[in-house]
Amino acid sequence: MQVGTLEALPEGSQTEVQMAGVSVVVICDGGQYYALRNRCSHQDFPLLGGEVSLGRVTCAKHGAKFELSTGKAKTLPAVKPVAVYRTRVEDGVVWVERL
Repeated sequence: MQVGTLEALPEGSQTEVQMAGVSVVVICDGGQYYALRNRCSHQDFPLLGGEVSLGRVTCAKHGAKFELSTGKAKTLPAVKPVAVYRTRVEDGVVWVERL
């Protein structure tokens, strides 16, 4: 699924896309694009808009942190990972695909 151009998704950006009825957050961090299911595994709160630092996104509701590259829960209260999606850049366009 096409997400947008590199210009529309600069460093630090976060955007939401729908893939087969599932909300996915696409994050640009350190020049890399990551895509994760847009729901914290702790209490189903959106990750979109959470602070991004050190390769992790923080759920704004209870502070759980998830690794951008793997979706693994790195801090409590979350213990389960969130789903991740493959990203690629082709001809200046960011794409997200199911793994």
